[in-house]
Order: sequence, then C-alpha cells, then structure tokens
Amino acid sequence: MSRKIFVNLPIRDMERAKAFFTALGFSFNPQFTNDQGACMVVAEDIFVMLLVEPFFQSFIKKRIADAKATTEVLVCLSCESRAEVDDLVKKALAAGGTAPNAPQDHGFMYAHGFEDPDGHLWELTWMDPNAAPPH
Repeated sequence: MSRKIFVNLPIRDMERAKAFFTALGFSFNPQFTNDQGACMVVAEDIFVMLLVEPFFQSFIKKRIADAKATTEVLVCLSCESRAEVDDLVKKALAAGGTAPNAPQDHGFMYAHGFEDPDGHLWELTWMDPNAAPPH
C-alpha cells in the first residue's frame, strides 16, 4: 500500500471553501465530505481535509492559529508547467484569493502562490530537472 498524505486545515465556512477550491479545479471525495469536513482530492495520494474550526478543534488541545494573522503552514504543490502555476494563481484570484507575493523566476524553477479565503498560504512550483544547477 502506498503512503498517502492528508493535510488538515481549519476553515470558517465550508461552502465558501468548497466553492473556492472547486473554482481552482479540485474535486471532493463525497464519501468523506459532509458539513463538518471535506476531503479535497489534490492527486491520487494527496488529500486536503478542510475541517470547520469547531470540528478541527476536536482533534487538538492547542488553540487554532488564525491563518490571517499568523502562518501555521505553507502548502507547496508541484505543477506540470509554468503555465499551470500561472493558471492556478489566476483562478485563485478570480475565486476570491489573494497573491501575497510576486512570481519568482529562477530559470530552472518558477514559483508563485496564493492565499485562500481562510488565510492559508499555497505555494505553486514548476521545476525543470534538466536545467537545475549541479550539486
């Protein structure tokens, strides 16, 4: 069995969060989605569990970080191309997200990102393995 990753993020509004990520092209596994949590499918073995704050709190003893005031995580996703990076950022902005930083072009690597409506930071990168500098 392959290892899978489930990133759990606290959210304030389930419908807003689902609408935002659906606008970016992500889907949700209905078997693990209800009004308390939504299983967003990022890739075959990568999932993001969007959990409304009271439900998220039931799993932890610490307070939930306010992602609009402090950064609790930086989620980085690889992309197939520079165009995919730009396209996802464009979709995020159109769906109500923001772009806290300008794109970064390092030649062999291109990155840009967005902040979702709950304040979580998403970094999108494309890397050309043939152009990476030698070790």
